[in-house]
Amino acid sequence: METGEDMRGERQVLFWVTAAGLLILTIAILKDILLPFVAGIALAYFLSPLADRLVGMGFNRIIASLLIVVTLAVIVIAALVLIVPIILAQAQALAEALPSELTRLREILDIWARERLGPGYAGLDSQIGRASDALAENWASLAGWAATSIWSRSLAIVNFFALMLVTPLVVFYLLVDWHPMLAKVDGWLPRGHASSIRTLASDMNDAVAAFVRGQGTVCLILGCFYAVALSAVGLNYGLLIGLATGLLAFIPFIGWALGFLISTTVAVMQFWPEMLPIFLVIGVFLGGQALDAGFLSPTIVGSKIGLHPVWLIFALFVFSYLFGLVGTLVAVPLAAALGVLIRFALDVYLKSPVYQGTLGATTAPSLTRETTS
Repeated sequence: METGEDMRGERQVLFWVTAAGLLILTIAILKDILLPFVAGIALAYFLSPLADRLVGMGFNRIIASLLIVVTLAVIVIAALVLIVPIILAQAQALAEALPSELTRLREILDIWARERLGPGYAGLDSQIGRASDALAENWASLAGWAATSIWSRSLAIVNFFALMLVTPLVVFYLLVDWHPMLAKVDGWLPRGHASSIRTLASDMNDAVAAFVRGQGTVCLILGCFYAVALSAVGLNYGLLIGLATGLLAFIPFIGWALGFLISTTVAVMQFWPEMLPIFLVIGVFLGGQALDAGFLSPTIVGSKIGLHPVWLIFALFVFSYLFGLVGTLVAVPLAAALGVLIRFALDVYLKSPVYQGTLGATTAPSLTRETTS
């Protein structure tokens, strides 16, 4: 027979599963207008500890929030004025130069393969030639399709201005009212389950904070490291590739591997037959991986995310496919929160009579018989 504790745990599981389902449904319905608000919530969540620290130093909460938002706006404007034009120029130069660079790469591979394969290279040469010609011929159309797709789905002019105008307001008001909102939500919790829900919320907060604050900080540090290091080596498009690699660092290994592959390919096209610059580019990525694995992630993120890399990648693919850019922003935080709920549900199940085998169980007869001597 189920105990009161078992029934209470099962009701909590049902409540949170229902809440998660409603949240996902809401995102699906409102995904086209949610971007400024999702970005504002993420930034407010990221910056809330800084606001608390300023309040602890004697600042009024409103003044502290205003100071943070103004500083953030100055940084964004400086980035738009100083960095974004360079990134766009490098992206345009890459798009224009890629067909000729692919031709040069093919020539390099051709020379290298002829020296290694000898007569057996003839068949492979024709296949590589057809593939590279097709890619070079269709590059312009592919680039135009990608740009049009990105613009139409995520950077439409209305969304862009909404992001620039609405997001700072959302950040400001959330920072000002952060603790009163949490207290209000806490007051809505069912009193009989408040303690358990607070524990779940604390676990979810640890997991989400580890990503939003921890992994976000790691991504920014790695992006700056790769951008500066690759530019110092003299790699073409080093700023663009470095920042993109850092921002993709939230995907375990894949972001690093993609940046490494692109950088090495560009280095070969640019520096061949000089090997030292190519080795320097490889060294930058090996150094970045060592910095991340040996210091940044253990120190800043720790082990609180609690997400297996396969689950993380799956969540990114699913949420980005279902909800577009908004889904990409909320994928990992939601995956972390769902992971906490799933672990809680499994814990309830493992302690329940269904798993224990005591649901409606009767006293079973003994399977052994006493023997008489």
